Amino acid sequence: MPRLTPPFRADQVGSFLRTAAIKEARARHEAGELDAAELRRIEDHEIAELIRQQENAGLQLATDGEFRRSWWHFDFIGLLEGVEIVEIDHGIQFQGVQTKPRSPAVVGKIGFPPNHPFLDHFAFLAAHTSVTPKMTIPSPTVLHWRAEASGIDPAFYADRDAILDDLAATYRAAVQAFYDAGCRYLQFDDTTWAYLCSQAEIEKAAARGVDVDGLAEKYVKLINDSIRDKPADMVITTHVCRGNFKSTWISSGGYEPVAEPLLAGCNYDGYFLEYDTERAGGFEPLRFLPKGDKIVVLGLITSKSGDLEDPADVKKRISEASEFVALDQLALSPQCGFASTEEGNVLTEEQQWAKMREIVELADEVWG
Repeated sequence: MPRLTPPFRADQVGSFLRTAAIKEARARHEAGELDAAELRRIEDHEIAELIRQQENAGLQLATDGEFRRSWWHFDFIGLLEGVEIVEIDHGIQFQGVQTKPRSPAVVGKIGFPPNHPFLDHFAFLAAHTSVTPKMTIPSPTVLHWRAEASGIDPAFYADRDAILDDLAATYRAAVQAFYDAGCRYLQFDDTTWAYLCSQAEIEKAAARGVDVDGLAEKYVKLINDSIRDKPADMVITTHVCRGNFKSTWISSGGYEPVAEPLLAGCNYDGYFLEYDTERAGGFEPLRFLPKGDKIVVLGLITSKSGDLEDPADVKKRISEASEFVALDQLALSPQCGFASTEEGNVLTEEQQWAKMREIVELADEVWG
């Protein structure tokens, strides 16, 4: 039961720990000691090496590790037409720590620029790998959820919901642009579905002015409108993230509140779901996955610590999940990326690669 098309039996979410050379180069660039061209040269070198490491680990796909990004989401969102990343009075609250105080502001009509830098990022990846190049971008729902009400210019949009049609059109243009660049494996990274599983996060969102009534249905429509023109030979998956910053997290709660709209309602080809702790609940919500070609990639290997999982425990949990979803519709990955922001999680590069090798070995044992 190996898979020749993505998502693969042994897959990955996207980001990897930034190397020492990347961290030093970005710090020197920010300090004005390194120009953009030299920064790009160092990034190119480190990404090419990262690609080789992924191939050597036995993966059927490769990403650029998000090495050119500071954030998993804001770098992409902030380069859309009509959007800027601005400083606010607070960061995103994780367990015991906050991120830098940044937020997207909608300052004009939202659109996808034909020269968006992420297209070049993908082109470099595709040119330097012999396996399937995978591109990751934030879901359109992230901008809707994260934009402060005060950060939306009323000259262009009356409120947060007024951006939805233009946001979907923007993502349709992005999907086509990546396809034209040769991308056949695209992933929408998304925190909003996990937030909708957490009463605490729903209350925080409501306090920020997000109308949470009917939000799941609204997001199904936004996502489906965004990918409705996807070419037949392009795979689009999503990763449902519960927060990933310096090995900390944000949301808790099983997938039951969103499982039906997410798994049955959204027209994704696959779902990367975090299942590394009890905070994700049981596998029962997977019963909403329709029989057929959709794949759930079980995030049973934590990216938040360097300890290797017991292979027997992982195989047992895959077996438990298969009580609700056919084994042929399952795959395995880390629960999240290893560095959703440039700071990275608290583990070593050696531990990171040991986990990726374990995923490949386990997938081979389970699916052959």
